Amino acid sequence: MENVTATEFNVPTRNEVSQTNQEIFDNLNKALGFVPNLYATIGYSDNGLKRFLDYQNAKTSLTNKEKEAVNLIVSQVNKCIYCQSAHLVLGKMNGFNDEQLLDIRKGRSENIKLNALVKLAADITENRGKASNENVENFFAQGYTKENLVDVILQVSDKTAMNYLHNLTKVPVDFPLAETI
Repeated sequence: MENVTATEFNVPTRNEVSQTNQEIFDNLNKALGFVPNLYATIGYSDNGLKRFLDYQNAKTSLTNKEKEAVNLIVSQVNKCIYCQSAHLVLGKMNGFNDEQLLDIRKGRSENIKLNALVKLAADITENRGKASNENVENFFAQGYTKENLVDVILQVSDKTAMNYLHNLTKVPVDFPLAETI
């Protein structure tokens, strides 16, 4: 079902956000060379951008590569073209090649441990946290811990929030557009 809203969500400029968010925009510009449109959209909330970035950048037991695998499969399941596009770029920056990224989007990986992670993250997302015992047990059988499980759930929630934000606002994608699969 397509989301329909009468309110158009333009991407706010630096001058349209709070002083706190202007500083965050400046920091994002320094770090990334631009302010991604979805982050800028969070700037509508005076506190939301800092709060979200603190959450997103918090320490985790997952590697950056594992986080990107979770981000990509969750974005695929939630049909968020913005986040799929962004995480294809970030996935490459974290060591994945095109074939591996396509596999993750299809809910699998040739790497047995990563495969267990991807399957569990997809299952958690599709079933609103009610993953199958098989996927949970396989996750643990591949060497993941209870700490990792908690961190996967937190990563799913991080990405789901961004997916929902884009799926509702439909701000322009400012990354190379992911192909539909």
